[in-house]
Amino acid sequence: MIIIMERNATDLQISRVIEFLKENGFEIRCNQGQIHYVIDALGDKTTVTPGRISAFDGVKEVKVIREPFRLASRDRKPDDTVIEFPNGVKIGGKNKPVAMIGPCSVEESYEGLLQVALAGKEMGCEFLRGGAFKPRTSPYDFQGYGEKALKYLKQASEETGLLTVSEVMDAADLDMMCEYVDVLQIGARNVQNFKLLQAVGKCRKPVILKRGLASTIREFLLAAEHIMYSGNPNVILCERGIRSFDSAFTRNVMDIASIPVIKKYSHLPIIVDPSHGTGQRYLIEPMAKAGLVAGADGIMIEVHHDPENALSDGKQSLPIPMFKDVMRRINNFNEMVNAINAEDVPV
Repeated sequence: MIIIMERNATDLQISRVIEFLKENGFEIRCNQGQIHYVIDALGDKTTVTPGRISAFDGVKEVKVIREPFRLASRDRKPDDTVIEFPNGVKIGGKNKPVAMIGPCSVEESYEGLLQVALAGKEMGCEFLRGGAFKPRTSPYDFQGYGEKALKYLKQASEETGLLTVSEVMDAADLDMMCEYVDVLQIGARNVQNFKLLQAVGKCRKPVILKRGLASTIREFLLAAEHIMYSGNPNVILCERGIRSFDSAFTRNVMDIASIPVIKKYSHLPIIVDPSHGTGQRYLIEPMAKAGLVAGADGIMIEVHHDPENALSDGKQSLPIPMFKDVMRRINNFNEMVNAINAEDVPV
């Protein structure tokens, strides 16, 4: 950390800051500039937060050199984290990007869910995702079928071999959900629900953490830090778009740049969700491709057997025939990207 003292800081104020830092194990280097006195503090920042130092009289500013997300940082773990499932599917590193598909909500028709699962299996997807508990803006909107939906997901998984993903909203539901699904999802609205993050951190199920509606990348990674700090290293980040001033054409703004930024600063795998990222069916394919080019470890796409009558997010869900066409092109595109990255073809 770098501590910049006020222009008129007294010798007593400076010495108190230095003494405090030394007591907490920091190595101190002091520099008297033309205007400000500057203290370089080298040590473990987890022992002292910048806020504690800022509280000292005479401190003007505290600058953090190392990012506050330690467990999720590539400084801590230079190699990519790879999350492996019992059936051999892997997410992260140099592995083939995965595909997670399914309806926004698991609905009354099991046959409809199975149709989607079978289509996903046919197109080489690895995960079936669907909401059992739905956090909705309005209390009058469909809230999900709960455990019944989880049973549907598990049944479809047993028939197709796809791994399952569903969102957890309440720590009280964790034990039940862990009986049915392979991956827990933390939705955008709960990215700073720290009690929930800590609860999923205490179980060993892999967790997909979606970026918040207005989360900075640093806040996003710190949310992952909460999960990892509580004991669960199996975190998969998901870029799902952020809220902006322009909602005339898209639901959110897909921050494609977040993918290489996160790849630079964190070892965690990251996938993209162009369905929520754009809210428009026609934008799913180009934004999924853009995410893959940027280095995403997978894609999450909403697919519904009857989007016109979907209970949630029908507008951004692909009907099954369209999904197959889109997924076929994405698979071909991904092979080309992999070949270019492997320098098998000239660019």
